[in-house]
Amino acid sequence: MKFVSYNVNGIRAALNKGFAEWLIQVDADIIGLQEIKANPDQVDLTIFEDMGYHVYWHPAVKKGYSGVAILSKIKPDHITYGMGLSVYDDEGRMIRADYGDYSFISAYFPSGTIGTLRQEFKYRFLDDVYGFTQDLIKVRPNLILSGDYNICHKAIDIHNPISNKNTSGFLPDERAWMDKFTDSGFIDTFRHFNDSPHQYTWWSYRAGARPKNLGWRIDYHMVTPPLKDKLSRAVILKDAIHSDHCPILLEIDN
Repeated sequence: MKFVSYNVNGIRAALNKGFAEWLIQVDADIIGLQEIKANPDQVDLTIFEDMGYHVYWHPAVKKGYSGVAILSKIKPDHITYGMGLSVYDDEGRMIRADYGDYSFISAYFPSGTIGTLRQEFKYRFLDDVYGFTQDLIKVRPNLILSGDYNICHKAIDIHNPISNKNTSGFLPDERAWMDKFTDSGFIDTFRHFNDSPHQYTWWSYRAGARPKNLGWRIDYHMVTPPLKDKLSRAVILKDAIHSDHCPILLEIDN
């Protein structure tokens, strides 16, 4: 089974940059998208359906903002839109697909970069999503939580940890939450296979950051312990350039 997570930073913009052609080449079974920034009637979804995907769309109430989606070649048994809290669901932060005894979530964690109020909102989200996932794994123990977490966990995950120590996305409290999340059992699948530095999934559009590889690793495929022995590969697809993020790939033996 091949899973992809990709913050496309606007699905319409990504399609204009060759996203559909890339999607054919990567041939993933299940794809989680974040920051789709479009309602279903603003996108020709037959592009994905013609590739064999079932399409599930969860946009934000605010047009042109946030939103998540799942493209799946396997028809899910059930789709859950949101996490049951309107303050997050109205922003299109999470969508879950259930397949037999396992579940896949595409999630877009808030950013705190635009000010104190949104940073406080991010902390509330982190507290709530922790409780939500701890409850969920009691009934859906085989869980893959993929997406843009908007947090670099460790110093190895950011190009300049010293100068960014007071920057949202690498704040001590955010990193402590990641510690708590992984200590609860969630496995960072990329680090399960790769402990090398300079491995990033997001680069600023400013100052030629991407060619210089001055990036952040903020996109994750996290899985619960029952899936650990089924993990076969997790890689960053840094050569895909349709966004300021790049996609991440996870393969699990079925």
